[in-house]
Amino acid sequence: MGYHHLDPEDLPETEDYPCDRRGISDAAELHALHAATYEMAPSEDLSRTYHYHETREELFYVLDGTLHVETPDGEYVVSAGETFVAEPESPHRAHNPADADDPVTVLGVGAPPTDIALPYEPET
Repeated sequence: MGYHHLDPEDLPETEDYPCDRRGISDAAELHALHAATYEMAPSEDLSRTYHYHETREELFYVLDGTLHVETPDGEYVVSAGETFVAEPESPHRAHNPADADDPVTVLGVGAPPTDIALPYEPET
């Protein structure tokens, strides 16, 4: 049997990431699920690029603050205690706007973990 009791604040920050990301699935050596916490100051993005996944389902649960998610359908505003879900093939860019007053903290979960993010270029 395998169990892990983790405090994300004790985990190392992911290098070369646009915000403070702590890899829960990395620390617990999970193979079927991606999980991490993200803390974004104003003007920071959750991920490296506006993107989509071919097969990964992603869920962002807002722990504190207000998350903004840009999509081709418009922008979603997700408050603390609420969840945003992106299905496969659904482009999104989760961020904390530059004019935000406070940071936002998010628990991000996705499966399968091996489906890399593909850049999405919105039409101008």
